[in-house]
Amino acid sequence: MTSVRCRYGLILGEDGYIRDDGVIGRLSDDRFHVTTTTGGAPSVLNMMEDYLQTEWPGLKVWLTFVTEQWGVVALTGPKRRKVLEPFVDVDISADAFPHMAVMECTVAGFPARLFRVSFTGELGFEVNVPAQHGRALWEALYEEGQKYDVCPYGTETMHVLRAEKGFIIVGQDTDGTVTPDDAGLSWAIGKMKPDFVGKRSLTRPDLVAEGRKQLVGLLAEDPKTVLMEGAQIVDALYLPRPIKALGHVTSSYWSDAAGRSIAMALIADGRNRMGETLHIPMPGGSLKATVTAPIFYDPDGERLKM
Repeated sequence: MTSVRCRYGLILGEDGYIRDDGVIGRLSDDRFHVTTTTGGAPSVLNMMEDYLQTEWPGLKVWLTFVTEQWGVVALTGPKRRKVLEPFVDVDISADAFPHMAVMECTVAGFPARLFRVSFTGELGFEVNVPAQHGRALWEALYEEGQKYDVCPYGTETMHVLRAEKGFIIVGQDTDGTVTPDDAGLSWAIGKMKPDFVGKRSLTRPDLVAEGRKQLVGLLAEDPKTVLMEGAQIVDALYLPRPIKALGHVTSSYWSDAAGRSIAMALIADGRNRMGETLHIPMPGGSLKATVTAPIFYDPDGERLKM
């Protein structure tokens, strides 16, 4: 069995704004496994069905909702390949199974779709097995993982890890008016494609105008201060009222890897404000923060390639 490449995909509306994101794995010439955000699968399927039935009814494409059919276990961290290797019948070395690859194989005796992807910034695998085998797989991997001090992690930990890498959560770091460029994801757009949903809208004057809110990083002046998510941001405190907000904090956490608090924010003309000090008015007094790139750990992605 050989691996094939996955692609990171953005789901755009006709208006060019981000609706969801996920990973698309090509299992064969005409079969794809599409993942979305945790709660986004029904709406993405509905959007795809709508376009299939109303815009391109002549396409020989069938969409099947399979969320209930699969149980997924995510293994992430530098020793995860060692945990997984005893259970697979294929080569999962970095050369044979690189980041953003997928293959159909057997894991712990169960038929599986194995993805080499990560939402934490660490070496990661997502093991998809028929739902009825999900618990058995989890227990087998957990038991083997005790040799390497594996521990379960929940969504709060996942949120911190993904924010350290600048990975967005649609609906948290986006607000329905964010384009791929606003989110720093222009690289995910197929610029050579003759057409795709939202392509025309991405060239509208309002969507390419200067001053749009862009996703950036924020470092609080006091590294121990975790900024409040949703807090408004201004460029000066002593201005005629009402003071116009530049944007707001979208994600904010304490990061052990960075040794300090980190935050992400949507700020007007954000990428041109790198190094600027901005203000976050709060009930107990104003806080200061410096605009930075929204990647706080392993900026070159070396840990993904291990």
